[in-house]
Amino acid sequence: MISERCNQVFAEVINHYHQYNDINNAGKNPYPSGSLDYLLYAKCWIDTAQWHMEDEVRNPSIEPVEALKWKRRIDASNQERTDIVEVIDSYFFEKYKDVKPGEAASINTESPAWAIDRLSILALKIYHMQEETLRTGTDEQHLEQCRQKLAVLLQQRADLSLAIDELIEDIQNGDRYMKVYRQMKMYNDPDLNPVLYNSKSK
Repeated sequence: MISERCNQVFAEVINHYHQYNDINNAGKNPYPSGSLDYLLYAKCWIDTAQWHMEDEVRNPSIEPVEALKWKRRIDASNQERTDIVEVIDSYFFEKYKDVKPGEAASINTESPAWAIDRLSILALKIYHMQEETLRTGTDEQHLEQCRQKLAVLLQQRADLSLAIDELIEDIQNGDRYMKVYRQMKMYNDPDLNPVLYNSKSK
């Protein structure tokens, strides 16, 4: 099942990151370039680093200049995240390009890679909520609330994993078909964001 492999790779990435806990340490992707495992690893590494960038920018005592620096990095990371999701979707599109959809085939509201994107974020939520259930220096009420939230996250992962596997199976069988849409994010594009292209003419 594809979701099982996704969850394995995502756990591997998150554990690798926390060996160093360093946003600037890009790590080494252990998988062959172009393979699905390679793409999954790279995807989750971007998410994991960005998770910690988001923590930094929310520091209530952060200086405005420092906050802006993190905001710029988060913007760049968001673009990397979108780009690699599209590469993962292209992987699936190429893999199943010869499958002929049935007459009753339907398109899914979410592509396989964007569902996998949510699975990657869930892996991070689970990891950090698990940490909270083991936290010292807090009260039992907080720990119990975190245990309850962790249980919900684990169920959510199980449900999403099943939905991803069913989607991939349906695409394989021709019961659903997929398209790859480029997100065309405008805020990072110097030719499409009015603030950016107007600043060049000043």
